[in-house]
Amino acid sequence: QVQLVESGGGLVQPGGSLRLSCTTSGITFRIYAMNWYRQAPGKQREFVAGIGDGGTSKYGDSTKGRFTISRDNAKNTVYLQMDSLEPEDTAVYYCNGQLNKLTYWGQGTQVTVSS
Repeated sequence: QVQLVESGGGLVQPGGSLRLSCTTSGITFRIYAMNWYRQAPGKQREFVAGIGDGGTSKYGDSTKGRFTISRDNAKNTVYLQMDSLEPEDTAVYYCNGQLNKLTYWGQGTQVTVSS
């Protein structure tokens, strides 16, 4: 059974930081591309960041320079370090694992940026 479990969300003030984690099981993690997406109320799901099996990363335009994605293959976990958070970053953040036509999603973790 494949599971992707996100953690680390919460309430943070503008300008603050959070680190999200996504721990996986049931997949050969090291060969999967891993991604983070987010969805704010009333908006479409948006690509945040991705990291390939070789470690190459890419970012969405709205998060580039503020967020950093990384992975630990020994722990089957992908991380999203989020700095300089803004109220516009408020959303449910989802972890995604992708290998060719296979794609898996976590249940999401809420991030709220508010004073």
